[in-house]
Amino acid sequence: MGSHPPIPTRVVLLAGPSGSGKSSFAARCGLPVLCLDDFYKEGDDPTLPQVPGSSDIDWDSVDSWDADVAVAAIEELCRTGRTKVPVYDIATSARVGQEALDVERTPLFIAEGIFAADIVRRCEELGVLADAICLRGRPTTTFRRRLLRDLREGRKSVPFLLRRGWRLMRAERTIVARQTELGAYPCAKEEALGRVAAAAAGRHVRARAKA
Repeated sequence: MGSHPPIPTRVVLLAGPSGSGKSSFAARCGLPVLCLDDFYKEGDDPTLPQVPGSSDIDWDSVDSWDADVAVAAIEELCRTGRTKVPVYDIATSARVGQEALDVERTPLFIAEGIFAADIVRRCEELGVLADAICLRGRPTTTFRRRLLRDLREGRKSVPFLLRRGWRLMRAERTIVARQTELGAYPCAKEEALGRVAAAAAGRHVRARAKA
């Protein structure tokens, strides 16, 4: 029987509700980071979903995101150490460029975003997954952190951000439960740091949360 060539680099998928602190956590780890938000569809894409009963685009639906391109970028990074990724401007809902991402010879990198759990199975099948984590915390804390960030960065209009923030706060426990079901391990940041350290040391920690 033939065998696949060894994969020099693996990925930790970092999921969690919007505002759960994924970007700051990823930066704290000191590993190369692939921002999965850069794989959003553009605002004029006719396949973008809408929030039921509203004219708002549902940017929290996985259908607003290009999973195929994201997975292809992850696989290329794992096999070659480099890839090209889009540069996405959330305020204008548009891709404004492209840049090279090089993880060099690093054996581990983090891919973070609210849809990271949706590609756990695909990354497992490709043999590139080191771990999948879902950051969780208090919904009220997440709401405040998300709103302050989005206002500071001018991501969308204030009414849109308030509507989205309220909707996500009420749905946060359901969001975490869904990401857990998809294969991401739910935990707070300190436990997550331990899991990333274990993955960096080559220790297998893909145990699921207890029911």
